[in-house]
Amino acid sequence: DFAAGNARCSVRVFERYSYMGGNRVSLNVTLFQVGDGPVELSAITSGGSQAMFFKINTLGEEAFLDKLREIL
Repeated sequence: DFAAGNARCSVRVFERYSYMGGNRVSLNVTLFQVGDGPVELSAITSGGSQAMFFKINTLGEEAFLDKLREIL
């Protein structure tokens, strides 16, 4: 967490094992607010993949993002 002037920012990273993908996936959540303005949210998922040139198993990442959507 940090603040500068009337802006505030919080960053959190969550990690879990994805049984479907057979790997660990992470969810980076950033909240940003200036003064009394709206709170902006950015959520980025990331995970391991066994493919060499592109990601194949994104099921775990999508499921992790869906959990955040449910909460919101």
